Amino acid sequence: MEEHAMSESGLTVAWRAGTMLGEGPVWIEEQQVLLFVDIHGGRICLYDPGRGAGRDLPCTGRPSFIYPAGADSFVYGSNRELRLLSLTGRDERLCDLTVPEDTRTNDGAVDVHGRLWFGMSHVPETEPLGGLFVYDRGEVRQHLDNIVVPNGPAISPDGSTMYHVDSPRGRISRYRIEDGAPVDGHLHVQIAEGDGFPDGVTLDAEGCLWVCLWDGWGVRRYDPDGRLMREIRFPCARVTKLALGGADGTTAYVTTARTGLGDAELREQPGAGSLFAFDAGVAGVPAAHCALP
Repeated sequence: MEEHAMSESGLTVAWRAGTMLGEGPVWIEEQQVLLFVDIHGGRICLYDPGRGAGRDLPCTGRPSFIYPAGADSFVYGSNRELRLLSLTGRDERLCDLTVPEDTRTNDGAVDVHGRLWFGMSHVPETEPLGGLFVYDRGEVRQHLDNIVVPNGPAISPDGSTMYHVDSPRGRISRYRIEDGAPVDGHLHVQIAEGDGFPDGVTLDAEGCLWVCLWDGWGVRRYDPDGRLMREIRFPCARVTKLALGGADGTTAYVTTARTGLGDAELREQPGAGSLFAFDAGVAGVPAAHCALP
């Protein structure tokens, strides 16, 4: 395949959202919409595939993930706090996070028990001051540390397995979750130098892991043993995270970024910052709801 060419997947631009750092797509089954964030743009975006249109929701700071927390409530991470949002416009602080000042929330996931797992990233992305935290009905605990940019996690539907990404080191690790804590971590996939950096990860209904590659021009699917099964090439370099949804549950929605790209790169990558879609051929795992106190 020619470098950076479209693949046989039928990859399309769903919405030219123009995100600086699009991240964290999550399919909301109840409303049949996709939510995602633009961290550097300070946006929470809602895409309605039924209308083929998107819009922004009011938010605060630099949102980095968003998950359902009730019929019309959503929890999102922003800077050094967790916040609550509703589609009717409510936006209020849920809790402050006791973390270093030069960190911010990054990627997240909710497990079947309603626990919100999320990473804190070093803001200049140079020092290992980040880690993995969990919000459990009002209590916040830290489980992993010494991480520069944590991504994921992705958690199995039964809540027993977690995949966690150390992006600068190219490592995707697999953990057992035991008594609410990740244990027995070991390397699951190592992304080779020059292939990009692993960013967001997502599990599908067959237990396979979808990995987006920052500066890697694509998305990969790995089987439960860590073997590469499929790769979809993108027309832009900074591919960030994938969610499975749509009317039949098998549409892959993928966020991308334009931050840090120069004028010449943006001319080469006019789709950078868009929301892309393709037929994944496999269903996703419904998003769990974050349990509030």
